[in-house]
Amino acid sequence: MHMADALISPAVGGVMWAASAGTIVYCSAKVKNEMDSGKVPLMGVLGAFIFAAQMINFTIPATGSSGHLGGGMILSILLGPYASFLTIASVLVVQALFFADGGLLALGCNIFNLGIFPAFIAYPLIYKKIAATNATQGKITVAAIASAVVGLQLGALGVVLETVASGISSLPFTTFVALMQPIHLAIGIVEGVVTAAVVSFVFRARPEIIQGAQDDTPARGMAMKHIVFAFLAISILAGGIVSRFASEKPDGLEWSIAKITGKEELEGSNGGVHAALARLQERLAFLPDYSFKKHDKEAKAATIDAAANKTAPEATGENRENGSDPASSLSGITGGLITLLIVFAIGYFLKRRSRVV
Repeated sequence: MHMADALISPAVGGVMWAASAGTIVYCSAKVKNEMDSGKVPLMGVLGAFIFAAQMINFTIPATGSSGHLGGGMILSILLGPYASFLTIASVLVVQALFFADGGLLALGCNIFNLGIFPAFIAYPLIYKKIAATNATQGKITVAAIASAVVGLQLGALGVVLETVASGISSLPFTTFVALMQPIHLAIGIVEGVVTAAVVSFVFRARPEIIQGAQDDTPARGMAMKHIVFAFLAISILAGGIVSRFASEKPDGLEWSIAKITGKEELEGSNGGVHAALARLQERLAFLPDYSFKKHDKEAKAATIDAAANKTAPEATGENRENGSDPASSLSGITGGLITLLIVFAIGYFLKRRSRVV
């Protein structure tokens, strides 16, 4: 669901930037009051884990599409809504700036869709209603799956509404929503099962982490060393190895666009805000689309040549699907490390501020 700038008008992009930035300020103030030394490393490793998890696209059978985890519900259940929103925002900023995954103009939309809906709607209104009192393994499983599905459905609807509000006439509301919601329902079910598995693991190992997140209380006194190292190890494994075997089929958003327009991406404006931000992103992204820059240019050239000759391009997709693209491993480990450091720095800064205040 990472939206490209071509789907967003400057007006809608600006409004969503403001909404997301305001929520970041609000969440920072809230997290400052509940932060302690136990929660800082947990935020960092969970940020790295979500970055790596989002690199792993899984095929949706019988559709020709793929999906990946959003991760918002995992973060909300384990960190609480405020720390969760700051963490997912950090992940998306790293992806947009350094890997050109999602547009800069659309970054506010992506943060809102993947952060607001799970943290402030699905988590309090679904997960906590089911599992907040007398939590059991069964309650947590049902709550995690239901909230993850609803959160992703709302995020997909947000994409449609933001695109329509931007005046993208090639993606009419009725057709677009009729494709986006069902495919993201399938993706959401997978995300729900994974969310339930991750949360169940933590519930068995350190149930007070989940309880602390529900009560908005500090994690003070929790011995979370084993959980932190477990997520760190999983992040390295997922980002460094498993990501090389991710599905190359178009994700749910690309698949929906292709069903309507015949192309997985729309062409953006060649001037104005869109062009300026595209140039900035090109300069900042050292591993665009999780590939080497030279590799990326060759892939574009191959696609253009294939289109002219009406043949299918070979190259990068097959390499990555066969696990032979080292750029995926480098991207997974590097991106996870950058995310960990940024989230850790945010948590440490807020913890210091809470002491001063």
